[in-house]
Amino acid sequence: MKAVLQRANGASVSVNGQVVGSFEGEGLVALVGVTHDDGEPQAVKLARRIAELRLLRDERSLIDADAPVLVISQFTLYGEARKGRRPTWHAAAPAQVAEPLVDRLIELLRERGLRVETGIFGADMAVTFTNDGPVTLIIDA
Repeated sequence: MKAVLQRANGASVSVNGQVVGSFEGEGLVALVGVTHDDGEPQAVKLARRIAELRLLRDERSLIDADAPVLVISQFTLYGEARKGRRPTWHAAAPAQVAEPLVDRLIELLRERGLRVETGIFGADMAVTFTNDGPVTLIIDA
């Protein structure tokens, strides 16, 4: 599993013009991708890293700051564009593998006491946020 974490000052995700997840103030946006051989161990490791990484101001983590996270499934994190002009998505796990792992990641974050907002898996989503800093970090599990 892979995530792009971005420190945000407010974020929202909409599907068909309707907001389905949002937060105001300080938090993180986590764009999450899943590859074919990912499983429970990767979800556990990624949840720990998202919750505990000190990416917020004053070197605080989500747990330290009691701050929210907006989790968005994004298969394009495993896109490949080294050849030609058309990316391929072969390294991205199919929906039947990816969706349960993204759901498990969300569950693990909530078990840590975090407020987790989400989009809708597989939907065409519009994500809006203010990148604070800017701070962006790519992590692998």
